[in-house]
Amino acid sequence: MENGLILGIESSCDETSAAVVKEGREVLSNIIASQVDWHRKFGGVVPEIASRKHVELINPVIEEALEEAGISFSDLSAVAVTYGPGLVGGLLVGIAAAKSIAYANQIPFIPINHIEGHIYSNFIAHKNLEPPLVCLTVSGGHTDLLYFKELGDYQILGRTRDDAAGEAFDKIAKVLGLGYPGGPIIDDLAEKGDSTAIDFPRPLLKKDNYDFSFSGLKTSVLNYINNQKQRGKEIEEANLAASFQQAVVDILTTKIIKAVKEKRVDNVILAGGVASNNQLRAELEAKLAKLNVGLYFPPLKLCTDNAAMISSVGYYHYQQGIKGEYDLNAEPNLRLG
Repeated sequence: MENGLILGIESSCDETSAAVVKEGREVLSNIIASQVDWHRKFGGVVPEIASRKHVELINPVIEEALEEAGISFSDLSAVAVTYGPGLVGGLLVGIAAAKSIAYANQIPFIPINHIEGHIYSNFIAHKNLEPPLVCLTVSGGHTDLLYFKELGDYQILGRTRDDAAGEAFDKIAKVLGLGYPGGPIIDDLAEKGDSTAIDFPRPLLKKDNYDFSFSGLKTSVLNYINNQKQRGKEIEEANLAASFQQAVVDILTTKIIKAVKEKRVDNVILAGGVASNNQLRAELEAKLAKLNVGLYFPPLKLCTDNAAMISSVGYYHYQQGIKGEYDLNAEPNLRLG
């Protein structure tokens, strides 16, 4: 049925999600079953547990998404699903569900890059937003800077050469025993600290490129923690969090401003879990305001993994005639471009 209704399925990590989106931007339902409580005790996501929970949750989540949207399978134009990057077990659960629905209802199934999904969450949240623009997608697994000439047409300007920014947040929170996920915890703790207390490095900050590197910064913070412990000195956790976060924010905002000036765009969008970082948003917004450039980011529910963003990309791919074959497999290390 040609009505622009796309069922999206997301199961790449520790959220099982299904959503129905109309014509790429109108969310009719977006059901998310989080597994965070199951993994928190281990300090991170346990792939085997995640896979088993996806198997348990996938059907009820899909049924709830359709019910909330007030439609049935027969109303769908296509089904879109994350096929990478992510944990292979979880990805396979979502792919199997999508293939089954597509085959049974004789509709296309559309494989979606999870990172691209995060980007398109902005076009759901801001319905009048249009390219050209610069996009930073930053999460636990990825840090990519993109230039969007138009919807569906983007150029990768730079990406991390090693660790992602979000991975560094999680690792440092884990070493300090602060809990999981680390990003929001560090963000809250940093508000109570002095961001100038510790001078951590800012790799590639002055290099004439758009690439990022967070491995050296992460190592520097971990070495500082170990040195303080060996000397029997107390670690001022708030100051450490604030100083580390300031280094990350400096790196990200500097590269974004460079891209804005060189590409001469009027808007910047943020995507991914780290896009919800309060300091990143505040500092970037202030710097862009001086250039009369707008900043857009999704609401918190769309920053974390969800299926609405997968449905949104799926619609534009559907419009372009892009669809998957039934021998498609999961690609856990999939990259943009």
